[in-house]
Amino acid sequence: MDERLKVYDEKMQKAYKFLEGDYQTIRAGRANPHVLDKVKVNYYGTPTPIQQVGNVTVPEPRMLQIAPWEKSLIKEIEKAIMASDVGITPSNDGAVIRLVFPELTEERRKDLVKEIKKKAEEGKVAIRNIRRDGNEAFKKLSKQDVSEDEIKELQDKLQKMTDNYIKDMEKLMDEKSKEIMKV
Repeated sequence: MDERLKVYDEKMQKAYKFLEGDYQTIRAGRANPHVLDKVKVNYYGTPTPIQQVGNVTVPEPRMLQIAPWEKSLIKEIEKAIMASDVGITPSNDGAVIRLVFPELTEERRKDLVKEIKKKAEEGKVAIRNIRRDGNEAFKKLSKQDVSEDEIKELQDKLQKMTDNYIKDMEKLMDEKSKEIMKV
């Protein structure tokens, strides 16, 4: 791959990975430890991811269990989950914290699908912005004795790359939407 295209490929790859990570945090009615990825616990004054202060497991399809490495952290973990946008009330038995995921209603599923499509659209806009930046940079190459044909070829390759990433994002969106709508 041309070095001049590689920069834009890496940026598009990051946009795709960001969308993929964003989708993992969406609650789909089943317990998924990734919904806690953005939740930070106050661990001796430092915001720390839950996965670094305890063991997160999935004992049942609709339950997450958090076993903190220090019992004193139970209240802090509960507080962090309550303050987050996870939308589930934690319960504890003094040793572990349990998060029970309720069954999603049809209306909630449709709302989540709308959110998924919105995030995909934002991802596609990011990809298109990267393409625009690339095209502008390639146009400036004509001042550096680069032929019109070579610039056109770079722009065509960038367009193909853009089309592929957008197609991949749409595929990701369709898969996540089907997963949400599956009862």
